[in-house]
Parts: sequence; C-alpha cells; structure tokens
Amino acid sequence: MTEREQQGRAPLTGRVALVTGGSRGIGYAIAEAFVARGDRVCVTGRNEDALKEAVERLGPDRAMGVAGKAHDAEHQAVAVERVMAAYGRIDHLVNNAGTNPVAGPLAELDLGVVRKVYETNVISALGFAQRVWAAWQRENGGSIVNMASIAGLSASPFVGAYGMSKAAMVNLTQQLAHEFAPVVRVNALAPAVVKTKFAAALYEGYEEEAAARYPLGRLGVPEDIGGAAAFLASDEARWITGQTLVVDGGLFLNAGT
Repeated sequence: MTEREQQGRAPLTGRVALVTGGSRGIGYAIAEAFVARGDRVCVTGRNEDALKEAVERLGPDRAMGVAGKAHDAEHQAVAVERVMAAYGRIDHLVNNAGTNPVAGPLAELDLGVVRKVYETNVISALGFAQRVWAAWQRENGGSIVNMASIAGLSASPFVGAYGMSKAAMVNLTQQLAHEFAPVVRVNALAPAVVKTKFAAALYEGYEEEAAARYPLGRLGVPEDIGGAAAFLASDEARWITGQTLVVDGGLFLNAGT
C-alpha cells in the first residue's frame, strides 16, 4: 500500500475481519477492501513469508497474519485465539481458503483427493464458522462471507470435485444463515474466472478468447471480488442473508448459448 493510500484510508471502525487464504489473490483483495474501509484484519495462509509480505502491504497497524493449513483444526483454533487476543473481537469471517488440486471426470478421480478438496473447501469453512461463532459472534453478532463459485451452480467440465465442494458451500451458507440468525448474517460469493495464480490454467495463453465469452468483455480481477465481499459484510447489506451473489461479468447470461 502506497503512502498516499495510507494517508487516504478511512478511520478505524473498530470492527475486525478474519480472512482465510488471505495472503494473495482474491483473499488479499478482500482483506485490502476491509482495511480500506477502516477495519482491522487477520489473514491466514500456508506460506509464512507470503503472509508477512501481505501484512506489510496492508499495514502492520491494521493487519496481522497467522500461518497454517485451513483444514487443520489446531490452526483454526490458534487463528481465532490470536485474533481475539490481539483485537478482542471478530466481526466478520471470510472463508476464502480453497484448493483444486485435480481435474478430470468424476469417474476417474481418486477419492482421497476428493476428500482433500472437501476438507479444505467446505469442512474448514464450517470449522472456522463454529469457532468464530463461539468466540464472539454468538453474543455480539457479525457476518460471514463464504467463497463459492459458478462451478458450484452448474456442471463444469473437468472440475467436478471442485464444483461439488462449491455447491456444498452454497448449501452450507444457507444452513448457517438459518441457524445463526438473527445475530449473524451469512452469504456467499460465486465468482467466474478471476485472474489469479489459482485460476491461471483457465485463461493463460488464451485470455482474449476466454474473455470474449463474458458480456462485460473481460475476466474478473481480485478487486472485483474484494468489493463484493466488503459489501456483503457491511451494514448496507444488513437485510441480506442466506444468499449467493454471482460475480461473473455476465457469463451466466450466455449459459446454453
């Protein structure tokens, strides 16, 4: 973050966000959006050096990092404990951490790999939600934003395991929204292809061709998702819960054509 951006940041709101998988890409953009509006953030991720760099860019006065694997229950506990110790609250949880280590037809996928996808993409989200609920949100309220995908809303060739896990995230969002109401709002985002290292195989080498499928004429960038996440967590979305917001540049408009 530049000096000019530092000077232009909003005053502290007193709210705190925990963003999993927040050291780069979409997760970092989400953390940056929270910081820009005046919140403090904790970002998690597997690479400690990447986390340190992210915290430095976000501003050490506004951010902290906790390294670990999202599906590790001990890491979940430590992350929540450290945020509570440092900031005393967790108003917003963003379950962004995810993985997609395999592609191919479901009939040929190793079930152990599928379990790994679910552990990281779904069960870790529930684990973090349970711990944040118990530590702060049950008594004080807040919001949760889960990262789904358009792959979870319709069949997608070669990414069936990933799509199944994201469909589960949509249902998890609805279930938690029902159970955590009225004190906590729970929503999800379903992006199309966003230009990140995670999604590089879906556009590198043929980006212009890929973007031509989108009515808005381009692929997404992380900031597109960061702004949407900040909105769903904000007071402006105070009457929205249990919803999945599609952020896809209009791609679904061309479904079936």
